[in-house]
Amino acid sequence: MKNIIFMSPNFPTNYWQFCRELKNNGLNVLGIGDQPYDELLPGLKDSLTEYYKVGSLENYDEVYRAVAFFIFKYGRIDWLESNNEYWLETDARLRTDFHITSGFQTEDMAKVRHKSRMKEFYAKAGVPTARYHLVDDLEGCREFLKVVGYPAIAKPDNGVGAAGTYKIQSDEDLVRFMGDYPKHVPYIMEEFIHATINSYDAIIDSHGDPIFETGNVTISNLMEVVNTLDNSLYFIHKDLPEDTRAAGRATVKSFGVKSRFVHFEFFRLDQNQEGLGKKGDIVALEVNMRPCGGFSPDMMNFANSTNVYKIWADMIAFDRSTVPEGEHAYCAFMGRRDGKPFALSHDELLAKYGRQMKMVDRIPDALSGAMGNQMYVANFSTKEEMDAFYDDACRCI
Repeated sequence: MKNIIFMSPNFPTNYWQFCRELKNNGLNVLGIGDQPYDELLPGLKDSLTEYYKVGSLENYDEVYRAVAFFIFKYGRIDWLESNNEYWLETDARLRTDFHITSGFQTEDMAKVRHKSRMKEFYAKAGVPTARYHLVDDLEGCREFLKVVGYPAIAKPDNGVGAAGTYKIQSDEDLVRFMGDYPKHVPYIMEEFIHATINSYDAIIDSHGDPIFETGNVTISNLMEVVNTLDNSLYFIHKDLPEDTRAAGRATVKSFGVKSRFVHFEFFRLDQNQEGLGKKGDIVALEVNMRPCGGFSPDMMNFANSTNVYKIWADMIAFDRSTVPEGEHAYCAFMGRRDGKPFALSHDELLAKYGRQMKMVDRIPDALSGAMGNQMYVANFSTKEEMDAFYDDACRCI
């Protein structure tokens, strides 16, 4: 029986399902988290052989001792995973320290976490990327902007999402940014790309080949959602576009990804852009070596009539999927922001689209900055039906 340690199995709240499917596949599932055992979901409790509570997952010494205890009690650990962006570096450090070889090691972190390092691997994959400059001083940034022009985007070189991101549209913005950004955090500045964000999401086997593929499109600008507290909108494709599939597979090979759930973000150009391509072309944004966040795994299930929690557990247990895909659909996410004067109330929206709804819930505070406060997830057979839903859900009086 394989021993797998699942880090932070209680958050996000839907991730306990990974543990359930691991157990169903005959694996010995050992949890490490900071939530009291009595507060874990019943389904998670039933999925774990044992749970080790630490005072804080941020305390590496505590977590190290937890892994050492499990090794002493159960023997060799075959896998250690969290599927969580926040813990990727901790996961890698633990694997390195305990010689757990089924996943990224500490030495791999730079290429999968630093946006500047990602670019060389995208180049090997033949996928273009935005020109960039590692932020140094005002004159260095000005010289870069003389080449690429305004606007530009500045963000942490090691980070995810829109946190700490600045849009620089003028010299005044540049001066303000240079005074505001946290100097202890390395920043990268990139030329602005006029595009829509879309993704390649896949579960990759030990040979670097996909056993499941899908992707999403982000309708709302994540930076604007975070900075202006706007609504959040994105959807899972009914069928993954072939150019996204090709770019995703090439990126998997370039980064040497094996035995992982991945979420790669790309731009699809909204207009011709010199040095990058023509309208509609694919341009690289960043790699994320974990599932798309929030409730996206559930949305993948709804869009593909499948079970990605099971497919991922199958990858670990059997290095293949035992789960068929069924009928495909567009799966739409709408994260409404509290306090907006929506034309349709919560109850009216449910009355009109209740048959299409798959999930309706409040979004945890930890995720609400990027995802809104009230979540609606719904399936639609056509894009026209989905667009009508978004119009109704977003319209304000």
